Amino acid sequence: MAGLPGAARARSASPGSPPALDGSFLLSPLGGLMCAQAVLGLLVWSLIAATTYHLHAAYGWVMFVSLFFWILTLLFLVIYLLQLHQKFYMVPWPLVLMICNAVATVLYITAFVTCAAAVQPTSWRQWDYNRRAAASFFACVTMITYGVSTFFSFRAWKGLGSNAATSQVSDHA
Repeated sequence: MAGLPGAARARSASPGSPPALDGSFLLSPLGGLMCAQAVLGLLVWSLIAATTYHLHAAYGWVMFVSLFFWILTLLFLVIYLLQLHQKFYMVPWPLVLMICNAVATVLYITAFVTCAAAVQPTSWRQWDYNRRAAASFFACVTMITYGVSTFFSFRAWKGLGSNAATSQVSDHA
C-alpha cells in the first residue's frame, strides 16, 4: 500500500477535519480544463435554452447532454477543489474521472453533430439561428476539452506515465 501513488496523501486528510480549499488544483491541467468545461457547458445549454428548443427533439438531446455534464463537472470541480476526494479515498477517483470524461466526450460528439446538423440557415427567427450556431461551436470546443481531459485523466489513473518496469527497478534498488 505504501508504494501506491497518492497513498500518503489519502491518509494525510483525516475524516473528521473540515474540507480545505485547494487553489493549486485550479492551476493543474485537470483543474483548468474543468473550469473551461464548466464555462463552455454553461454557454452551450444557455444558448440552446434561449431558443425554442422544445419544438425540435434534436435540441432536447443537446440540452440534456450539456446540462447533465455541466452539473456533473461542477460536482467534480467542488469535490477536487475542497479535497473531498482525499476524504473518500476508497473511491478510485482518477478512474471515475477518466470514465466520466470519456463518456462526456462521446456524448458531446453526438450533441455537437446533432446541434450542427439541426441548425437551419433559413430559420424564420434569425436570433434562434445565431444562438444555435454559436451553441454548435461551443459544443465542439467543449467536446475537445473533454477529450483532452480524458487524456490527462488517463495519465493520472496510470500514475503520470510511469510504467511497471521502472517502478519495480526503483523499488528493488
